[in-house]
Amino acid sequence: MGGAPTRAAVILPWEREAVSDNRRSAEARLAEAMGLAASIGLVLVHSAIVPLRHRRPSMLLGEGQVEMAGEDLKAHEVDLVVMDTALSPVQQRNLERAWGCKVIDRTGLILDIFGERARTREGSLQVELAHLDYQRSRLVRSWTHLERQRGGFGFLGGPGETQIEADRRLISTRIARLKREIEEVRRTRGLHRHARQRTPYPVIALIGYTNAGKSTLFNAMTGATVHAEDQLFATLDPTMRSIALPSGAPAILSDTVGFISDLPTELVAAFRATLEEVAEADVILHVRDIAHPDTAAQKADVLGVLAGMVKDGTLDPDWPDRTIDVLNKADLLGGADAVPGLVPDRNTIPISALNGDGLDALRAAIDERLASAKEVASFELVPSDGAKLAWLYRHGEVLTRKDEEEAIRLTVRMLPADRARFENLV
Repeated sequence: MGGAPTRAAVILPWEREAVSDNRRSAEARLAEAMGLAASIGLVLVHSAIVPLRHRRPSMLLGEGQVEMAGEDLKAHEVDLVVMDTALSPVQQRNLERAWGCKVIDRTGLILDIFGERARTREGSLQVELAHLDYQRSRLVRSWTHLERQRGGFGFLGGPGETQIEADRRLISTRIARLKREIEEVRRTRGLHRHARQRTPYPVIALIGYTNAGKSTLFNAMTGATVHAEDQLFATLDPTMRSIALPSGAPAILSDTVGFISDLPTELVAAFRATLEEVAEADVILHVRDIAHPDTAAQKADVLGVLAGMVKDGTLDPDWPDRTIDVLNKADLLGGADAVPGLVPDRNTIPISALNGDGLDALRAAIDERLASAKEVASFELVPSDGAKLAWLYRHGEVLTRKDEEEAIRLTVRMLPADRARFENLV
């Protein structure tokens, strides 16, 4: 975007009585919101935590709080205010009037981030659907700035009531079309998944809280150069690369979007297909920033989303059996051997994706987890059938081989899906 950078403020309305033991402190929540705002290039010139005794329907905050905040915003020449909470359309409109600048809430901010990060057709469709669904309820008479909104869509018109009604119709029509297109993408995606199951390599999915270091780990394990920064939501669309495990077996590593607390429901629904990639994984690596003060709360957020996926049938209940906890950024605590309170096992691996510490142990744990899912099968081939023999060596681990004049007898350890495919070839 051209012109001067947008001067922004982040305001956190903090409801103390709503906070439970496993939630973050106000300071940690504010820091996360500031990180989200900075991740899309906003220049942060002011931040504040405003105690909230109860949510007022008109402006959320009390009149005195709105007035005091307005003075600070004017003094800092703020162009845009991020309210780190959910605002109703009326609250958003009234705050904009009172402060004389653009106001967005947490949902709007995250949708804007997703709009900037989405790269594939699927991601773009999902973002647009979530964005339009969110915008539809916010077409009100006094919003004269819709044409200028970041990530806005060209058909959004002016403030007249007739135009707003037309916009609502256009949005509804576009939403219906987007849903059809997304279903088609999902159907195609499902066919690709089934094709991968027919010619399978094990799939290893990286999940975790945003900025936990998934993309850095992905790059370290694959030698790829996927966008990896100390930045929230640096990855949106799943990225997949092949890797070789210590056993020599090939596998596919998949990097996915980061989870975050209080993820808007509109966004969870829109990105369902992206999350479904996790459901198909043979091994799930839950990457955690073990050095972060809120690492336990971040873990709870990730597990909460996965539990929701189990509830709606997207994810099998046995997903914990396929999961390895990867405690990343151990270098910030003195190394993989210095993580406090850790009893390393094959289900919990401390690493530093940045310097490679612990990656060999992680690869070995993945190999072991995949091997435990394999079964041993016996096959008899004619000596002239070199193609099938080569296939078994490629897709399985040959344990024994006996070459006879009329037959080659083998026992092979392989994944059940590999065995089924081979038997279909025979």
